[in-house]
Amino acid sequence: MHHPAPPRPAATDWLSVVALGIVWGATFLVTELALAGVTPAWLAAGRVVTAAAVTAAIWRLAGSGRLFTTAARSPGGLAIVGAFSTAVPFLLLAWAQTHVTSAFAGVSMAAIALIVLPLSHLLLRDEALRLDRVAGLLVGFAGVALLLGGDALRATGDPLEPVGRLACIGAACSYAVASVTIRRLPPVDPLGLAATSLLIGSAVVVPLALLLEGPPALPDAVTLGWIVLLGVVPTAGANMLRVLVVRRAGPVFMSLTNYQVPVWSVIFGAVILGEPVRPGLFAATALILGGIALSQRRALAAIFARRRAG
Repeated sequence: MHHPAPPRPAATDWLSVVALGIVWGATFLVTELALAGVTPAWLAAGRVVTAAAVTAAIWRLAGSGRLFTTAARSPGGLAIVGAFSTAVPFLLLAWAQTHVTSAFAGVSMAAIALIVLPLSHLLLRDEALRLDRVAGLLVGFAGVALLLGGDALRATGDPLEPVGRLACIGAACSYAVASVTIRRLPPVDPLGLAATSLLIGSAVVVPLALLLEGPPALPDAVTLGWIVLLGVVPTAGANMLRVLVVRRAGPVFMSLTNYQVPVWSVIFGAVILGEPVRPGLFAATALILGGIALSQRRALAAIFARRRAG
């Protein structure tokens, strides 16, 4: 596997992580709306296939036409990214959301950062397991736990809830493996990687949807609109941005997105659905931001140093 240069998050990477947090924070809400009119596996398939078509078209129009930009190749790594960045976690989460609380799903996504940390330490030369990173990520996770509180562990009474919780954790592990693998790939065209991984994900998820749920029924226009929205914005658009951030700033930095997702999810629930604002929202947000700053203090210091020098 390729060993990339040390990650150097820039100001644009911070903006990208915030944008991804907002987009993915709204995704749980849209997924709940879409599941009212489509089965979980076909929702996952619709997302991935739509995103693959959009991203492949953009790559064809604006890309270089080459995936790997040097002689180095990694077909195995590419297959892992394709399966574990979209197909597997989308299937697991779409099914799990019919059996677990949205709060538990949010906590499991926040755990991605804690899973990425040891994986990056073991598999990437430039992502050492430093004390400030561990402390920062633990503080951030504490903020998520404070935000979601007892709802994260509240039982729904569904007999399949324990399996649904395992599916959420499996999705978190899948995202973590994909992020680290993206970083380990040889030099690639980021747009080509986003398109190719989604095409591979489509080849995985459609047969699985057929196997699990049979041929799909034609969804109504509203449900179809939710599926297209999920495919274009949080899947195609966010996947292209995610690839850029991971390749440039590393998977540990990218995993900071997952601490924001529950915060934005709660905010969207309050603003759009009129849900009550959780009492721990502001304290939890402060903990999450403090944890992010602690875990990325060196990157922040480098940005400010570059600005002063400029």
